[in-house]
Amino acid sequence: MFSAATGEIASESVYNDSVVSIHYDTEEGKSSLSKDSLIKGTIILAVAALVARVLGAVQRIPLVYLLDDAGMATYSIAFNIYMMLLVVATAGIPSALSKLVSERTALGQYEEAGRIYRAAILFALIAGAVMTVLLFAAAPYYAQHMAKDPDASLAIRALAPALLLFPLIAIMRGYFQGRQRMAPNGLSQIVEQIVRLAAAIGLAFLLLQIGWGHVWAVAGASFGGVAGSVGAVLVMLYYAMKLRGEDRKSGEVGNRTPSAAPLGYGDIYARIFKLSVPIVLFSLAVPLINAIDSTITIGLLQPDLAYEAAKDALGVLGGRAQSLAGIPIILAIALSQSTVPVISAAFAKKEQTTVNAQASKALYISVLTGLPLVLAICAAARPINIFMFGNDEGTGIIILLTASAIFQIVMQTSGAVLMGIGQMRPLIVHVGIGIVVKLACSYLLAPVFGIYGIITATALCFIVMTQLNLVVLRRHVDYTILGRKWYGLLLTTLIVVAAGFGLEQLVHAYVQPFGYRMSAMIGGAIVGIVVLAAYAALLALTKVVTAEDAARFPGPLQKVLRKFVKNRKPSNG
Repeated sequence: MFSAATGEIASESVYNDSVVSIHYDTEEGKSSLSKDSLIKGTIILAVAALVARVLGAVQRIPLVYLLDDAGMATYSIAFNIYMMLLVVATAGIPSALSKLVSERTALGQYEEAGRIYRAAILFALIAGAVMTVLLFAAAPYYAQHMAKDPDASLAIRALAPALLLFPLIAIMRGYFQGRQRMAPNGLSQIVEQIVRLAAAIGLAFLLLQIGWGHVWAVAGASFGGVAGSVGAVLVMLYYAMKLRGEDRKSGEVGNRTPSAAPLGYGDIYARIFKLSVPIVLFSLAVPLINAIDSTITIGLLQPDLAYEAAKDALGVLGGRAQSLAGIPIILAIALSQSTVPVISAAFAKKEQTTVNAQASKALYISVLTGLPLVLAICAAARPINIFMFGNDEGTGIIILLTASAIFQIVMQTSGAVLMGIGQMRPLIVHVGIGIVVKLACSYLLAPVFGIYGIITATALCFIVMTQLNLVVLRRHVDYTILGRKWYGLLLTTLIVVAAGFGLEQLVHAYVQPFGYRMSAMIGGAIVGIVVLAAYAALLALTKVVTAEDAARFPGPLQKVLRKFVKNRKPSNG
């Protein structure tokens, strides 16, 4: 739905759950959407989210060069508050709309589906206008008194107009999902990021060249979000006209099966909010934590650091660490996502054995695919930092935040499973508890450990939410992630960490053939590849993954894992 990957994946998972359960309910177990097409749609959305995340990370490289860490601190303040509001405006609504539209189209009630769509469009336009005005008006107060960076006011205001369009984009994506058209949504995400990247870098460079200074350059980079939203909405409008033409040719613009009582706009909004509010609250977790960091970091660090040093630390956290730490989260959840939609269908049919198996599979895949990327980025953090951003400042921040991502991965995946079985209320409570833990620990640890205390508070927040999710999940689902194989995974992790960091020290000292940044790129590639290969090999040697286990992974990963485990017998652990 939006560029913040984690929230996006959670929303897409719920969308797919909704579609499957709807088809089982309305077709008495005969789903009109095959398993293959469901997974195909999930893969399209997952790949699009991954490409969007990578483009978002790539965008930071020239921006750090143009704006420096202080400028990136200002940019991250604007970006994180914008992303939090964007989740409120978009997350959940497409999932809810897709459920209502899918239900009507499955029954042949195309006119009623169109009425629901038009009502949602009206809501999107009004909500977008209200949120834009509020953000524009509140920007100076928030920047001056809460974030402690007056320069952020202009950057926040530059991003505000994007909220005019993103609710509309979200509604259109939800409608396409309800019509089982995934390509427009995936393509619009990619176009959005490409246009955002080009506009942000181009405007920042231009404004610096004409001498307007860093404050305006940061605002220009922020305005890239507005340009991206324009690109996305143009893609959606093209596909909307194309779909309308297809409907006319097929005769589906009529109401083939009249509905008993057409829904009024009030009823439509009530149903959308009932479905979307819980998803919004869960999806807010990560953007809200990032916004909290942007808001409190400078104020918490200032007693011990000069203002500029505190702002630079925030710049490293928001401009470097958050973009890199988000990569393993996207890939791991995307790979596990194809198994999660089946859970809601099985739960609706009371097939508890299938629910148990699919929940276990989703958690298993997310852990085993998320951990190697976490380890690779942590081990290669210094060369990645040097290659992408020109120096190794803040490498420790990148390592600690990326290490905490493994808990975020399990939190997001377990949350998606809880959504699939309808356990939204405890999930929302867990988010609230996690935010309290984040705030309390930040204020307790920052005076002692500085920026590392704030990041540790983030890790503790994710740990608490993950544990609470798993406890509630255990009450409803008999899941197993690794069982006794946790010991083998722990041993694998310790060996890979020791080997990865040891290799990085050697590479950094002796591999310098092409200058500082290019040598860092080569060194980072060497360390990353060795860590990933060692991880896969050790999983086989410790029998954490057997030939039987490899069959649980998506196709591309099966081919890689079978090279290591093909001659080994399955373990009974």
